[in-house]
Amino acid sequence: MDKLLQMLVGIPSPSRAEGPAVDALQAWMQEHGLVPRRVGNNLWCYSPCTGKHASDASHKPLLLLNAHIDTVRPASGWTHDPFTLSREAERLYGLGTGDDGASLVCLLHAFLQLKESEQPYRLVFSATAEEEVSGAGGIEAALADMEAQLGPVSFGIVGEPTCMRLAVAERGLMVLDCEAQGKSGHAAHDEGVNAIYEALADIEWLRSLRLPKVSDVLGSVRVNVTMIDAGTQHNVVPDRCHFVVDVRSNGLYTNEELLKLIQESLHACVKARSTRLGSSHLDETHPVALRARELGFESFGSPTTSNQALVRFPTVKIGPGDSARSHTADEYVTLEELQAGLEGYLRLLDGLII
Repeated sequence: MDKLLQMLVGIPSPSRAEGPAVDALQAWMQEHGLVPRRVGNNLWCYSPCTGKHASDASHKPLLLLNAHIDTVRPASGWTHDPFTLSREAERLYGLGTGDDGASLVCLLHAFLQLKESEQPYRLVFSATAEEEVSGAGGIEAALADMEAQLGPVSFGIVGEPTCMRLAVAERGLMVLDCEAQGKSGHAAHDEGVNAIYEALADIEWLRSLRLPKVSDVLGSVRVNVTMIDAGTQHNVVPDRCHFVVDVRSNGLYTNEELLKLIQESLHACVKARSTRLGSSHLDETHPVALRARELGFESFGSPTTSNQALVRFPTVKIGPGDSARSHTADEYVTLEELQAGLEGYLRLLDGLII
């Protein structure tokens, strides 16, 4: 597995520029007897999981294994070459080793093993693009092609660094652009309407917002003002103040409900960049949740978004490595984590009934 990881780390694959890495992964899959289908910078590969002598599997549910091939761009502060997999003791350093290389190589090797035996499901592996930017050319494009060929997906395993804990819920994400209006004037005179001051009341309302519905898994809705921009020069009263709001839903409010509440409560003009990244939640009585508990997997609610937000079928998020290392300088995964990832996926998936 570390050889495949070495190949992927060595090929820069920032979001929307994954092509060379996809070329290399496609060739690797073909060399290992797979027939991947390519959709843009996405790859997917199907197996009926029926074994050599089993009967038709078209009646079986379809299980998706997904990981993303794109990475963020390297942060400042790297002391290793981010595009060379380097080993120090048990640590493998390189950009994308944990997010999302470890999950990708472990899920792909699990797919290679699982497809050789009879399983109670049909199996699809996908390596998708644009996850780090939630782009429309990523998993949604792959799914449209996949489901046109195979029918609807019944369940998905989304590989992300979770220390092999099972994320049974994930916060949604909505980014809002807000603009408070004022009237320009000379700063030396008592004239004009300062748009910054107009924005302050809205920002204070957002800071103190506490919504009554609190999730047992994800907690309360989180709202943060993360950027402010106003003014042209020191002696001009600004006539506009733009601020950005990061909204993390908790499964008890839709993004559309939160958008309406905020729009009705603020004086500023509020526009959502998108409402498509909704929260997800797997019922604790779902067969996958029950099996995971029986096997001793720890479950939790994840504060970060992933491809879970872009699909409309039940999913869990689980993978080797620690999310705290994602997007940081000197990102790494350990050899032990890689091995535990593959073993954990096989324990969870072999014979899984969904």
